[in-house]
Amino acid sequence: MNSREGDRAMASELRQSPAEITVPTREGYDRWSAIYDSDGNPLIALEAPVFARMLGEVRGLAVADIGAGTGRHSLYLVDRGARVVAVDLSLGMLSRARAKPGSRDVEFVCADCAAGLPLAQGSFDRVVSCLVAEHMPSLESYFGEMRRICRSGGFIVVTNVHPAMHLKGVRARFNDPASGMKIYPRGHEHAISQFVMAARRTGLVFEEMVEVSMNEETAAVTPRARPYIGWPMLLAMKLSSA
Repeated sequence: MNSREGDRAMASELRQSPAEITVPTREGYDRWSAIYDSDGNPLIALEAPVFARMLGEVRGLAVADIGAGTGRHSLYLVDRGARVVAVDLSLGMLSRARAKPGSRDVEFVCADCAAGLPLAQGSFDRVVSCLVAEHMPSLESYFGEMRRICRSGGFIVVTNVHPAMHLKGVRARFNDPASGMKIYPRGHEHAISQFVMAARRTGLVFEEMVEVSMNEETAAVTPRARPYIGWPMLLAMKLSSA
């Protein structure tokens, strides 16, 4: 193949490769909402058992679900007898959540977690926020707001994509079926040390921190995860007031 033929072949490959764009977080999740529940996100499969164990019994408790998305945790909590307020910045995601069975028992609030929470101080026994932190420009403000709304004696459960995944170029994204484009809602890379220091500065202490690696069993049902077997994919934290 001569150089001109090689240039043509390379140009053809570039035309066939899907474009990648980064969009504002709200826009990204509005667009993602149509396929979010069927997208095969391996983090959700890894997260479920860790989340349930860390949270424990919630019957009769007031729980805030910060960054509730399509409601997977809000509906889980309501089903177990909790009183739930679900907050998300994306109307698209909240619309999907409201359409699901059991959603009538959830109070939905559209608000940007990064701009502060429109919730009263000390009004929740538990605060949960899952796969949200990577979209927060300031972990200190994020933790501070969750601490503010959590009652004394309560605790907070947070999950996020593990920072090790950034070494693999992995962050929140989806393939838009309408355009074929790979879309990244705008995010921020936070190291584990930044989580630790932000929690400390806001008066939170770690009750538990878990790093969950991808395994063969989970990868078998979420094929997207196969390249990451053995890598830590999920960071989960349980925090309380100092």
